[in-house]
Amino acid sequence: MTASLRGRSFLKELDLTPEEWVGLIDLAADLKAEKKTGTEVQRLTGRTIALIFEKTSTRTRTAFEVASFDQGAHVTYLDPSGSQIGHKESFKDTARVLGRFYDAIEYRGSSQADLEVLAEHAGVPVLNGLTDEWHPTQMLADGLTMREHAPVVGGAPKPFGEMVHVYVGDARNNTAHSILVSGALLGMDVRLVAPLGLQPAPEVVARARDVGARTGARVTVTDDVGAGVRGADFVSTDVWVSMGEKKEAWDERVALLRDYQVSSGLLATTGNPDVRFMHCLPAFHDLGTAVAREIHARTGMDALEVTDEVFESERSVVFDQAENRMHTIKAVLVATLA
Repeated sequence: MTASLRGRSFLKELDLTPEEWVGLIDLAADLKAEKKTGTEVQRLTGRTIALIFEKTSTRTRTAFEVASFDQGAHVTYLDPSGSQIGHKESFKDTARVLGRFYDAIEYRGSSQADLEVLAEHAGVPVLNGLTDEWHPTQMLADGLTMREHAPVVGGAPKPFGEMVHVYVGDARNNTAHSILVSGALLGMDVRLVAPLGLQPAPEVVARARDVGARTGARVTVTDDVGAGVRGADFVSTDVWVSMGEKKEAWDERVALLRDYQVSSGLLATTGNPDVRFMHCLPAFHDLGTAVAREIHARTGMDALEVTDEVFESERSVVFDQAENRMHTIKAVLVATLA
C-alpha cells in the first residue's frame, strides 16, 4: 500500500511518472486481494465524492460507486439533468461550489479542457472518468488485467517490459491514445494498427515516444494488420463509431475498418496460440442490442469490431477487465484521498 497521490488530480496518464503508474496497479492488486479475502480496510470513511456524468456509463459509474462504498465514502451522482454545469453555470463556478462540499470530483464528459478547468478551480482532486482525449481509469484496469493474464515464460510471468500490446481499429479516439501512452509508461511493445485515415494525431504519438525513450518502450503506429499484430500477447479494440457521432458515420467507418475486425483469423495471425483479447466495452459482437440490429440492417454485418466467436472465447478477458475497473478506480480514490 505505497502508492500516494494525496491531494492530486488524476486527469491523464501523461501527468504521472512510470513509477506512479505502476504503483497504482500494485495498489489495485492489493485492494483486490483484500476484497476477495474479506480483509478490506476502509480508508475513506467520511469522505464525499461528486460524480459528474455528462456521458452515460455502466462500468464507470458503478465502479466509482462500489469502490467508494467499499472504502466507506459517500457519493452524489449528477447527470446532465441533475445540475446546471455547462448550462446555467460555468465549469469554473461549478468547481468552486462543489469543491466546498466534496473531497473529490469525478467527471465523465467530452471536453478534456473542461476537466482541466474543474481541476484548476475545485481545490480538491478531480478524477477523469473519460473525456474525448483520454481514458486513464480504463488503462489502469487494462494494466491490472494484463498482469493477471501475463504469459508465462520459463516458469515466470512476463513483466510489462516484455509484453506486446496491440490495439486494432479506429486509433484516433481516447482509448487508442491512452493505450499508446500507458503502454509507454509500462515500457511495453505497444502498437496501434489502423487505416491511414484513422491514425492518431502526430503529437500524441510523439508524446508516447518521449515517454518510451525513458522507459524502453517500443511505440509503433501502422496500417499493416499482419505485421502489426505479429507476436502480440494482448489484442485490444474498441467500437468503430464513438458516442455522439452521427449515424451517417457508420457507412464510412465500416468501409475503412472491415479488414481490422478482430476475428479468429486475425488472432491466428499473431502466431501466439495464447494471445488474449481485450475490449473496454460495450462491444458490438452480436445482434443483442437495438443499435447492433440497426447497424446490421444498414451494413449486413452481424458483428463489427470483434466477432462473437472471439468475444465469447476462452481467449477473451473482457469481463476481468470490467471487474478491474472497480479495483483500479478504488486505487485512484485511495491514493488521492486516503
